[in-house]
Amino acid sequence: MSTTATDPAAPILEVSGLGVDFWVDGEWVSAARNMDYTLSPGEVLAIVGESGSGKSTSSMAILGLLPDNGRALGSAKLVGQELIGADLQTLRKVRGNRIAVIFQEPMTALNPVYTIGFQIIEALQVHTNLSKAQARVRALELLEMVELPDPQKAFDSYPHQLSGGQRQRAMIAQSISCDPLLLIADEPTTALDVTVQAEILDLLRNLHTRLNSAIILITHDMGVVADLADKMIVMKDGEVVESGTAMQVFREPKVPYTQELLAAVPKLAAEGPAVSVAQREAAVQPVLSMRDLVIEYPKRGRVPAFRAVEGATLDIYPGEVLALVGESGSGKTTIGRAVVGLVPSHSGELSVDGKNMVGISRGDLREVRKSLGIVFQDPGSSLNPRWPIGQSIGEPLVLAGEKDQKVVDKRVEDLLELVQLPRNYRNRFPHELSGGQRQRVGIARALALKPRVLVADEPTSALDVSVQARVLDLLQEIQREQQFATLFISHDLGVVDLLADRIAVMHRGRIVEVGTSSEVLRHPKDPYTQRLISAVPLPDPEAQRERREQRSRG
Repeated sequence: MSTTATDPAAPILEVSGLGVDFWVDGEWVSAARNMDYTLSPGEVLAIVGESGSGKSTSSMAILGLLPDNGRALGSAKLVGQELIGADLQTLRKVRGNRIAVIFQEPMTALNPVYTIGFQIIEALQVHTNLSKAQARVRALELLEMVELPDPQKAFDSYPHQLSGGQRQRAMIAQSISCDPLLLIADEPTTALDVTVQAEILDLLRNLHTRLNSAIILITHDMGVVADLADKMIVMKDGEVVESGTAMQVFREPKVPYTQELLAAVPKLAAEGPAVSVAQREAAVQPVLSMRDLVIEYPKRGRVPAFRAVEGATLDIYPGEVLALVGESGSGKTTIGRAVVGLVPSHSGELSVDGKNMVGISRGDLREVRKSLGIVFQDPGSSLNPRWPIGQSIGEPLVLAGEKDQKVVDKRVEDLLELVQLPRNYRNRFPHELSGGQRQRVGIARALALKPRVLVADEPTSALDVSVQARVLDLLQEIQREQQFATLFISHDLGVVDLLADRIAVMHRGRIVEVGTSSEVLRHPKDPYTQRLISAVPLPDPEAQRERREQRSRG
């Protein structure tokens, strides 16, 4: 097992002048520089900033986990032992044993061909003298400690057989298996739904209190920082621009960048504008309509048929944004897929722009799709990496039968202007663009055919908070101008509050509540909606502590 410091009050980690450089095109390029901080037992330090700010790179440098073209400078001492420049043998003893990492995406961090139990036993046997039988007992204890409902079942499961939240718990169990002095949690809840996120944050808080280990929390989610952190560092372009206690930085941010970062966080407002749907209904026909819609995934081999959506009834009107919210597996993405004809409807009614989608033929579906646009969750994987973005944006026009290249080129230029990207970007490839720019390209492509209905599936969840704010502003602006109906699928209630006129809440395949944003978010009627709202972390340490205490009493 790992040794602990002799003095319980001594710092676990002392970092001074830490820097990271990468060798690019014949010169050293700085990714992080002049970082100084100390971390004591039981403390949580949050390092926040946008992608590319150096927050993850600087933490990986402490463990010697930089790519071949990287180098670390300065000093990082773990209980007095220098890690920067240490040999591989020393670092191997530290990794997983004295410093453990919880990664953002457990699916890629866990080995898909080994069971969860095997992977925890392996970590224990590498770093301790436990026999296989002892390691097995310890692994089951750890799975129980991270509050998995059935530790034995999780132990025998492969990663793909667990839900996202369960996989994250299993990875935390593996991380704490050797009682580390320091946990580095890199965006540990980004991929999780809001209710699961709340559970994982509670778990991390309980564990670090019980184990008295220090935590470095790397994130761009200010709600998570407010929930967990004692101290925080704000990074921009590789430099620390502000540091202090979490309370100080949240209450009195000193530098404009921190103020911008905090202002960009989508919050649930105390009261929102009510939208009169009755007036809209009297004036126009819905452009998207469903009545008692049932969607089933058919039986495949040994996998039985699965009813994903049961009795859904909704209308969306021109110029309206309707948000569909709920946890993973609630059926919200399935409804989005049915609207664009990727999943057949089992029964009930579904019409898009006046055309019936239930039992629709291939030819008719092709016609309906001309009035549909889709913005996907991950702009990186939804664009063809071998095509310049101008070709991706123009593709829907070509598929719809537009043969005149000059017409296509003109429309591509207009669309780039619409999403506020320079026209010369049309010749760039997706990898040459940032996440926010790629998502703008995704929006431009979705609007190429001037759709009547836009389906946006978690379009900003992969983006940093300040980039997310700019993309949402852009989407709102275009929607006001073009008056298409939007089905906005999300689990981020702050974003939904900012964007949606009305909200439909889904739980286990059923729509449990529908109303204006103000009605649903501030006066929820259904117990599930109430639970969903109370799980949203507030970007204010004091308010979040009160919310947490209230939740545990409830």
